[in-house]
Amino acid sequence: MKMAVAVKERPEKEVWTYEDYLRLADDKRYEVINGRLYEMPAPTPLHQRILIRIAKFMIYFVERKDPGEVLPSPIDVVLGDKYVLQPDIIFISKDRLGIIGEKAIMGPPDLVVEIISPATVRRDTVVKKEIYEKFGVREYWIVYPDEKAIEVWVLNDKGKYDLFSVAEGEGKVKSKVLEGLEIDLKEVFK
Repeated sequence: MKMAVAVKERPEKEVWTYEDYLRLADDKRYEVINGRLYEMPAPTPLHQRILIRIAKFMIYFVERKDPGEVLPSPIDVVLGDKYVLQPDIIFISKDRLGIIGEKAIMGPPDLVVEIISPATVRRDTVVKKEIYEKFGVREYWIVYPDEKAIEVWVLNDKGKYDLFSVAEGEGKVKSKVLEGLEIDLKEVFK
């Protein structure tokens, strides 16, 4: 099965909720977006290598500075009854750790990282970006493995994303939420 067609909607139900999602009885990964259930493809080895490298830098930074907690996927982020997402990496600031529930993150993380795959380009760059913006995720990283690029989007005072940092091929990206964190693209895409 090609990854570009692996993300599919499950049509058995008209509107999916978080409660419906919890009743799924298989080991597949899903997201609920505006009440629609989508099956997620298995990540590729390249995707996982990039995820581990970015998470490693973030975890190391957070362990030294202690501003909160970094969690990698798979992890459910519940942003409303009809929105259950599975970002690749999240950061939650120390004063908001209460949103970490027993089964899921119950509210918007402070920072979300999504690593693009051919099957999720539109969903990650348009649909999920709009959802994260709407629910107040303060910083959104979009990682493009094929282009060896990272965009860092930050909420402005009007609640809209502005491009804060970007690099392609070489250079560094920096975080506003994790002030002082800079990641060299050579270390991510090696």
